[in-house]
Amino acid sequence: MDADTLAKAFVEHYYSTFDTNRAGLGNLYQEGSMLTFEGIKTQGSQNIVAKLTSLPFQQCQHTINTIDCQPSGPAGGMLVVVSGHLQLAGEQHALKFGQLFHLMPTPQGSFYVFNDIFRLNYG
Repeated sequence: MDADTLAKAFVEHYYSTFDTNRAGLGNLYQEGSMLTFEGIKTQGSQNIVAKLTSLPFQQCQHTINTIDCQPSGPAGGMLVVVSGHLQLAGEQHALKFGQLFHLMPTPQGSFYVFNDIFRLNYG
């Protein structure tokens, strides 16, 4: 599978899971993984899931506008940059966001999220 196809499949899986079952995102992270969500750093799979499930909204819908990816380093990692809109339940206007994922390969042949940086885009 080429990098663009892999990135698209990952992004579709990530946001579909986020929108329907945030707790299910835990298997995409490992203990060394780090999330920076709006400037707040959280490390470790369990802590990241706790952060994501504690966000002050229960329902949301992501719409993806762009997905860009590049290979990252000799270990076979991949950078994936996403831009899109986040519609919160009960809110009239969608929020613009950007998110960066640094995916790293596992010995089993899949990928996990090593770094995840999320920011809302205001203005």
